[in-house]
Amino acid sequence: MRFRGTMSDLLDKSLGEKEVLLSVRGLAKSFPAAGRGPLDVLKSVDLDVHRGEVVAIVGESGTGKSTLLHILGTLEQPDSGEIRFSGEVLAEKDDEALSTFRNAHVGFVFQFHHLLPEFTAQENVMMPALVRGDSQGVARPRADELLALLGLSDRSDHRPGELSGGERQRVAMARALMNAPDLVLADEPTGNLDEKTADQLHKELIRLSREMNQTFVLVTHNQGFAAMADRIMVLEHGNLVERA
Repeated sequence: MRFRGTMSDLLDKSLGEKEVLLSVRGLAKSFPAAGRGPLDVLKSVDLDVHRGEVVAIVGESGTGKSTLLHILGTLEQPDSGEIRFSGEVLAEKDDEALSTFRNAHVGFVFQFHHLLPEFTAQENVMMPALVRGDSQGVARPRADELLALLGLSDRSDHRPGELSGGERQRVAMARALMNAPDLVLADEPTGNLDEKTADQLHKELIRLSREMNQTFVLVTHNQGFAAMADRIMVLEHGNLVERA
């Protein structure tokens, strides 16, 4: 078949095109502000995230980074704009469908690990699969595999109170990966850790991306962590721009 197009098109085709996993257009969000008009946190935000990519979002405190991440994960709804996931418009889903979507396709890692204190590390990691309806016989080997991947095989039967801060965040990361999500959203995942432990987790996250072709969008104040990402996006005055 003869190729029809410009030389630039031919070059782009020969290099291969990465799949756009998440596409955002015109995303806007505001909140009421006492004594004045609404506070525009996000103003017509556009973003494309490719499969296997690590995108860091940075910006001053209070600029709306966490709000943006929550909207990308369908935990909050925007005032306007469109989010497409693998080409599918998420606004067309009802609450039940969005809950199923999150369980199947999105993993979350927050600044606070949010582990269930009465359950072991293994049981916490298994939870998303059990919610999906997997049996313990199916979920347990996958949880053990992820804990081993994150260097926690010998801690699987320990409860969160028996783990260090870094270990708890590793368990939270394993839990986020449990259902093999297409996208992991991480909101200051190492913000409460000491510098050495945080640096170890930063490297672990990047390793997971490279070895598992895992897609991450992460919010961080840590410039060293952000520098490890494939791209850095800056959120400022409600606008998201790529850092050169």
